[in-house]
Amino acid sequence: MENLYGIEYSKPEVVLLQDTGIGVAESAARTCYDSFTNSENSVIKEIEHIMPTPQMCDTLNAIEDSALLDDLAWTYFHHSILEHANLSYLIRGTSRGVLQEHARHRLQAISVRSTRYTMSGIINAFVASLHGGGKEFFIEKVLSFDMFVTTNKEYNRLEIGAMYDKLAYQKSQVEDFYAISVAKSSLALLKQFSNDSQGLYDALQEGKKKRNVGDAFKHIITDNVKVDMVVTFNLRSLKNYFALRDSGAAYFQIRWLAQEMMRVTPKKYLDLIIKNKQEK
Repeated sequence: MENLYGIEYSKPEVVLLQDTGIGVAESAARTCYDSFTNSENSVIKEIEHIMPTPQMCDTLNAIEDSALLDDLAWTYFHHSILEHANLSYLIRGTSRGVLQEHARHRLQAISVRSTRYTMSGIINAFVASLHGGGKEFFIEKVLSFDMFVTTNKEYNRLEIGAMYDKLAYQKSQVEDFYAISVAKSSLALLKQFSNDSQGLYDALQEGKKKRNVGDAFKHIITDNVKVDMVVTFNLRSLKNYFALRDSGAAYFQIRWLAQEMMRVTPKKYLDLIIKNKQEK
C-alpha cells in the first residue's frame, strides 16, 4: 500500500505465466549470419546440420546465456532478433487508468477482465437497494467488493456514492429500468423480496445474470476501478515498455506495474534489455 497525493493506493500483483526462452532468438540471429558453429551452446551448433528433435527444442528453450544476443543487443543494436522471445504476465489489481496507458503499447497481446460481463454484482446491489436498503445498503455492499485501487474507506465511499447517484439518475430517465438491469427469469424476485434488500441481492446473485449487463452501465465506473489482465510481450517490445514505464516521468501506477513485472522477469531477459541490470 502506498500513500500518494493524500490518497492510499494498493499495488498490483504480477505472476510470470510463461516465457519462451532466448534460444530461439539466438537461432534467429545465427540464421542471419550463418554462424551456428560459433555458438557456445552445443544445441545451436547442432541445428546447422540436422532438423531439431523435440528434445533438442527443449534444450534450446532452456538456454540461459548467449554471447551473440548480448553483443547484438548492446553493441550492434540488432533488436529485431529479440522479437523471437515472448513473455506472458498475469496482472491482478491494477487500474482502468493503467489499462488506458497499456493500450498505447501497440506490440502486445492483452486480455482484460470485461466490464460487459462482470458488473452484475454492482447492478444487483443497486436493484436490491431500491427494495428497502437505500443508498447506504448499496455503499456498504459495494465496499465489500474491494473493487478500487484506492484503499481509503472514506474516499471509496464517495466513489460508490457517486455510482449510486448515476444509477439513480439513469433509473429516472429509463421507462423500464429493470428490463436493462435484471434477467427476465429473475424479475419475479422483485415482488418476492419487495422490502428485503439483502434477500433480493442474494437471490439475484444466485439467479441468471443479465447478459452483457455492463453495456448499459459502463459510465458509472471510473479509472480507479481495479482490472485483471494477461499481457504478452515480445522481448523487444518489453524493452520499450520498461524503458518508458520504469521512469520517473511515467504515471505512477503504471510505474508500479512495470517494476513488479520487472521483478518477476528472469535475469536472462533483463540482461538483454536493461543496461547494467545485473548491477542494480
